[in-house]
Amino acid sequence: MKPLRIVAAAFVFASITAAIGLLPVDGWAASKKLLAMGSTQSSSSHYAYFVAVAKVINARVPDVNISVVETGASVDNINRIKKGDLDLGMTTIHLQYQAYHGLEAWKDKPIKDQYVMWVYQPAPQNFVVREDSGVKTVYDLAGKPFNPGIRGSATEKTVEAILDALAVTPNWVRGGTEDAIASIKDKRVVGYVKSGAGVDSLDASTLDLATFTSIRLLGFTEEDIAKVKAKYPYLSPIAMPKGIYKDSPAYKTFAMLIGTVVKKDLSEDLVYRMVKAACEGFDEQVAAYPSIKGVSLPQLTLETCNVPLHPGAIKYYKEIGHKIPENLIPK
Repeated sequence: MKPLRIVAAAFVFASITAAIGLLPVDGWAASKKLLAMGSTQSSSSHYAYFVAVAKVINARVPDVNISVVETGASVDNINRIKKGDLDLGMTTIHLQYQAYHGLEAWKDKPIKDQYVMWVYQPAPQNFVVREDSGVKTVYDLAGKPFNPGIRGSATEKTVEAILDALAVTPNWVRGGTEDAIASIKDKRVVGYVKSGAGVDSLDASTLDLATFTSIRLLGFTEEDIAKVKAKYPYLSPIAMPKGIYKDSPAYKTFAMLIGTVVKKDLSEDLVYRMVKAACEGFDEQVAAYPSIKGVSLPQLTLETCNVPLHPGAIKYYKEIGHKIPENLIPK
């Protein structure tokens, strides 16, 4: 009889298993939607921001599980979302604009299936060189070994555009932040460009460099800015206060608007709930990334963005009383 009992038990188990398989997805066998969020290199303070955002959304949207992926930043994220490797991620608005309209790196190959969720910060592009390098203006970078930012990042592309407009061609040294910092310390490279964490402080990697290496911050004249804007009107100048590094004078550079982009085919309801979570859980993001203290995500997004928003984001911003500019509504 023992073999018979074993067979009967196996039959019952198989029947239960089959029944479970017939349950709807939102029933007994429900699982979370797994999303990959592209950020940047882990040495950047922006990486910490996206880790905080993922935690906020995961806690407030129970049917979602977002994992943060270290990437080459904006350009890499835009392309990887397009390929389907990522679902959402960090973007700079001017590069998203280029991708959306088929310009520059995306010439004649527009990417229309990505929409912005929110903008969280203007990021100044700080040109940092060794003080003993002899480089005192951006024009002195001609022919010098210089890192334009993380390979594949928005910073890299922006720096190339800025110096192209000014007819300055350094000896480009490509690579990541850690390699650039090591090369500057060893005097193999005169400097690099790093996105700042707001206008009140330098990025963590630059502060680390400055601990044992005297640095100089390079600014742009009004004439320089006019030349760059004439060729690349989507680039935005920004004024930096004095004293951002020791007794450094006030200077002007260019800034990128940093935000979050998502693939078009995520549902309106899901994106609505994620944007709502990010906006209502903002204090937790500030705790991880203090330079955005005082920012209103909806206000900054609607005042600065020039790329269409995801319908889910639009739904939330309307719900809290904002009017959506016509150019931010998908056609």
